[in-house]
Amino acid sequence: MSEPAIHLQRVTKRYGQKPAVRELDLSIRYGELFAFLGPNGAGKTTTIKMIAGLLQPNEGSVEVCGIRMGNDGLAAKAQLAYVPDLPFVYDKLTGREFLYFVAEMYGVPVRDRDERLSGLSVRLDMDSFLDQLAESYSHGMKQKVALAAALLHEPRVLVIDEPMVGLDPRSVRVVKDLFVERARRGCTVFMSTHTLEVAEAVADRIGIIHAGRLVAAGTLAELRGTASREHSLERIFLDLTGGEGNGPVETV
Repeated sequence: MSEPAIHLQRVTKRYGQKPAVRELDLSIRYGELFAFLGPNGAGKTTTIKMIAGLLQPNEGSVEVCGIRMGNDGLAAKAQLAYVPDLPFVYDKLTGREFLYFVAEMYGVPVRDRDERLSGLSVRLDMDSFLDQLAESYSHGMKQKVALAAALLHEPRVLVIDEPMVGLDPRSVRVVKDLFVERARRGCTVFMSTHTLEVAEAVADRIGIIHAGRLVAAGTLAELRGTASREHSLERIFLDLTGGEGNGPVETV
């Protein structure tokens, strides 16, 4: 496939007069696991919402699988799955009912739905709560169901904002493995995370955004090559963003 899976060209997004993202150029290949880092207020979540089609840029263009978001938003959105940092599940449905609803919305055949859900339920350890109403779920339970919902229709692009929040260490390991497996099968995984160790462990490339601008993008080896000496990802991140030791937590 010649075109990138995700392509942002000179994307700018403002809230009133305040620019949240400024002239952002970024291309992500098919089958790439891309980790997106940024300190609080850097524009990371705003960028993710533009990729998912929830926000429109003031300037520039966003394309998913060669389809311009905005011109043909529904066709572009059909290619991707998006998991926000606060996972949403209908409280008055069980997890299974919610997953059936999502599968039907994407036209997943019943046999494929059941086979995929069975595997995901085991991997994510959901059997004990999948038939309970979602209103009783913890954040971690909702996160697992939201991740399963995103994977059920086997999207070409998976966009996840802070996927590890609320998960126990075993689940974090499983989710990392799932992302790597999907990427190796050709799915593009665009993941924001404030957990630098996760980015360092699984990402093919890493992008760092600061004050709305992409300040670095490349493999970990390439990012280290820009430093004056061999540094950890944490040190590189702090150097590029002027940090004082706080992790890259994003709210914008």
